[in-house]
Amino acid sequence: MSIEQAIQPKASLQPRSVEGRFRNIKTGILLLGYAVFFLMPWIRWERAVGQDQAILFDIPGRRYYMFDLVMHAQDIFWLTALLFLAAVLLFFVTTLFGRVFCGYFCFQTLWTDAFRWIERWVQGDRVARLRLDKQPWNVEKIRKVGLTHGLWLLLAMWTGLSFALYWGDAFELTAGFFTGTAPSALYGTVIILMTTTYLTAGWAKEYVCLHMCPYSRFQSVMFDQDTMIVSYDMNRGEGTTGRIKPVKELRDQAVRQEKGHGDCVDCGLCVQVCPTGIDIRNGLQIGCIHCALCIDACDGIMDKQGWKRGLIRYTSEHGLEGKKTKILKLRTVGYGIATLFATIYLVWSIASSKQLEVTAVQIRSPLYVTLSDGRIQNSYEVKINNKTMEAARYTLAIEGLPKAEMELQINDLSVKPDSTLRVLAKVRYTMQPGEAGKNHDFQFRLTPLEGKVKEPVIIPSHFMTP
Repeated sequence: MSIEQAIQPKASLQPRSVEGRFRNIKTGILLLGYAVFFLMPWIRWERAVGQDQAILFDIPGRRYYMFDLVMHAQDIFWLTALLFLAAVLLFFVTTLFGRVFCGYFCFQTLWTDAFRWIERWVQGDRVARLRLDKQPWNVEKIRKVGLTHGLWLLLAMWTGLSFALYWGDAFELTAGFFTGTAPSALYGTVIILMTTTYLTAGWAKEYVCLHMCPYSRFQSVMFDQDTMIVSYDMNRGEGTTGRIKPVKELRDQAVRQEKGHGDCVDCGLCVQVCPTGIDIRNGLQIGCIHCALCIDACDGIMDKQGWKRGLIRYTSEHGLEGKKTKILKLRTVGYGIATLFATIYLVWSIASSKQLEVTAVQIRSPLYVTLSDGRIQNSYEVKINNKTMEAARYTLAIEGLPKAEMELQINDLSVKPDSTLRVLAKVRYTMQPGEAGKNHDFQFRLTPLEGKVKEPVIIPSHFMTP
C-alpha cells in the first residue's frame, strides 16, 4: 500500500439497510438507550431534601441523587469501584465475544445509527443517496442535504441539552435555555457537546472506529483463537476454486460443489451493510465492530438460495477449523472473577454505607487550657452528618474519663434531613496527683433520640494534659 493510499480518506460510506435478528437487537438497544438518556432527567422523585428529580448530579450541594440512593462527596470511592467494574466487565466480554460493545452499546455506534437513520429517512436508501451524491447541486439536493444536516444539528443540540439536564432541574434549565436566562455554563456545555456530536456522528462516522478509537488498537491483546467473533467460513464460502455468482446451472448447490465453488455468491451485501466498510471475507480486521449486520445480510441470501445459514456467523478460529472452542480459560476465568468481586464489593459498599457519620476533631490551638479552678480543658469540634432523609435528634456524652464534665455550645442536637451539624464541645477534667504529663483516651457517645438511625455511635478521642 502506498503512502497516498494509507492517508487519503475515502468517500463517506453509504451503508445499505438490512433486516434480521441482529439488526433488531441493535435497534432495540438503540431505542432503550435513547429512552434512558433522554427521558431520565424528566422523571420526578419526591425527596425530603433536595430537588425532586430521579437522577441529579448536584455539584453545588455536593450530592448525587439516583432515585433513593444519595451519594455524598466522601462516597467518591464508589465511582472508583464502578470504573474498575466497567473496565473488567469490558475485558471479560471482549475475551468471550470480541467487540460486541462497539457494535451494540458504544455511544458512537448509537448516535451514528440515529444520524444514518435520519439520512436514510430524508434522502432514501443506499442507491438514492449515492445518486444524490453524484448529481450536481440543485434545488432537490440542497433541500435534502440541508434538511439532513438541520435534523442532525437538532438531535446533536438536544443531546447536549439532555446531558446538561442531569446537573440541574430539568424543567428550570430547559425553560431558561430557550428564554435566554440560563447560566452561561449551560450554553457552553450544549454548544461543545452539540458540536462534537454533530462532527463525530454526522461527519467522522466510521473514521472514529477506524482511526480514533483506542479500543480497536488494544483489542488484539484480548482476542485469542477461542474468542467468539464475526467470521466468514472460508472453506465453505470459497471451496477449492473460489466464490462465483449463481448464474445458470451454478444456482444449484450440488453443481457448485461438484465444480469446486463455495456457497458465497459474491453478492457484496456483506460489504454494503457494514457500517465501517470492511469486507469480512478478508478475515478479522481492525475496523470490524462485530455488529453482525453482515450475518443478517448473508443469512438473507442463504435463505433465498435455500441453503444453510451460517456462512458468516459468530464463531471462533478453532470453531472454523472444526476444533472445540474453550470458554473456561485462565484469561476468561480471571476477568470473570474480577468482575464478580468488583460487583460484590460495589453492592456491599453501597448497602453497608453509614447513614449517620460522626467525627470529633480536637482543636489544636491551644491543645489545652488550665482553668482558674485548676481543671484542664480540651475543646473538640463534633461534626454530626445525618445522611438519612428524616430529621433526627441526638444526645452527646463522654465515657472513659472519670469525673470529667462536658459543656456543649448548643444543647439541642437536632439535625435536618441530609444535613450536617457542627457543635463545639468543651471537656473539663480534674487532674489527680501524679497524672502530670499523662494523656487519657476516652470516647464520645452519640445516642439517637429521634430519626431513622437507632444505634448509638462511639467516637474514640484523646484528652491532652500538661
